[in-house]
Amino acid sequence: MGGSVGGGRVRRGVRLGVAGLFTASGVLHLVRPEAFAEFMPDVLPAPVVVNAAAGVVELVCAYGLLTRRRWAGPASAITLLAVWPSNLQFALNATAEDGLGSTKAVLAWLRMPLQIPMIWAVLTPVEDLPVRGASPGPDGSD
Repeated sequence: MGGSVGGGRVRRGVRLGVAGLFTASGVLHLVRPEAFAEFMPDVLPAPVVVNAAAGVVELVCAYGLLTRRRWAGPASAITLLAVWPSNLQFALNATAEDGLGSTKAVLAWLRMPLQIPMIWAVLTPVEDLPVRGASPGPDGSD
C-alpha cells in the first residue's frame, strides 16, 4: 500500500509533519487555550474542557505517530475529522469579521482541504512506511 519509494517517503514525511503539528497544537491548547476560542463552535458544551481534551488527544496522537503505533493512524484520522468543524467555524468567523478577501479568511479556507492529504498520510499502515536509514530492498523499494 505504501506505493513507490518516493510515495512512501512523502507519506512518511507528511505523517511526521502531522505529528509535529499535533505536538505544537496540543501544547498550545493546554498553555494558551484562548488561542482556540475562535475555533470553538457555539454548540459545543463546556468549550474549555473540550479544548483541553483536544490538546491531550493531539499530544497522544503525536506520540503514537512518532513511535509508529498501529492505533496512531486511525486515531489521528479521527482527530483530524473531529477538528474539521472547528476549522470550518474559524473560516466562517474570519469571513464574517474580515471579509472573504482578507488574509485571515483566505488562509482559514485554504486550511480546510489541507486536512485531506494529512488524513491520507496518517492512514498509511505502519508496516508500509519506509524506515529511516533502511537500505532499499533487492528490487529498489524500501
